[in-house]
Amino acid sequence: MNLIGKGSKITMGILSGNPQDEPLHYGEVFALWSSLFAAKGALDGYQVYINHTGDKELKAFLKQVIQSSIKPAIKDLEQVLVQNDIQIPPTPAERPEADLEQIPIGARLQDAQIAYIVAADISAGVVACSQGMSQSIREDVGLLFGKLGAKKAKDGAALLQIMKDKGWLVPPPLHHDTKSSDKQQLCKMM
Repeated sequence: MNLIGKGSKITMGILSGNPQDEPLHYGEVFALWSSLFAAKGALDGYQVYINHTGDKELKAFLKQVIQSSIKPAIKDLEQVLVQNDIQIPPTPAERPEADLEQIPIGARLQDAQIAYIVAADISAGVVACSQGMSQSIREDVGLLFGKLGAKKAKDGAALLQIMKDKGWLVPPPLHHDTKSSDKQQLCKMM
């Protein structure tokens, strides 16, 4: 507990000092460690997807996400965990680039399939970042999850546009309000 002077009054504050000097609670540790583990897995997976995609725009998107989102996230998450003496998960070895034509056709992932997998990964990451942010009591940890979530949302929007442009997006059933007389009759009966 810190005693904080405000004007001529002294008030007691719990965890009210420098956030980096405060201990992490177990939820924060788990969220940070899990996010780092997932980011390292995504780095490995996205490198595989780069080898499998033939679409230049999707390949450029994956490379951009690795450089501007995944690698910085790994660095930031590792920094917080190491500063708090938390053992970090292992880092997989970098994947070498492969020639798409050397991968048998039956073993290749299709471009649309890769886009769906990455879209699901990004969506799950946004939810995980929101959860990590909401359970954080250390401001720096909450802000880190907010920053990571915002990057994921931006990446998701960019991928959505690619999927729309390429015709890969399969929308759920779309609702069209027909204002039919049957609906109006049903509403009047209720």
